[in-house]
Amino acid sequence: MKESILKIKSYNFALQIIKSYQLIVKNDKEYTLSRQLLRSGTSVGANIREAEFAQSNKDFISKMSIALKEANETEYWIALLHDSSYLKHDLFLSLTSQNKELIKMLVATINTMKSKSTNF
Repeated sequence: MKESILKIKSYNFALQIIKSYQLIVKNDKEYTLSRQLLRSGTSVGANIREAEFAQSNKDFISKMSIALKEANETEYWIALLHDSSYLKHDLFLSLTSQNKELIKMLVATINTMKSKSTNF
């Protein structure tokens, strides 16, 4: 079975988040904000993976909605770390772009599943 593009992109995003966290900790010795980024940024993909084995459409939508909320929180931490000069501008742009793409894909997935659920 072919892996979903959302699963692949969220995994690659999590790897970028981990590398960004390591860079911030190494270069700036900043642990609090970067830890929040690490937690929320890796949670997006984890919730998408949980949705793979959802027990129902409602459970699937719930897991994807949690992933969407985590992606939204991640956007906040990315911006805050950038605006406080812990995150370089090029890395900020890359992470923001990837995160916005994940958000769009999650919204589309949730909306599709909601429309399928109401058609029964």
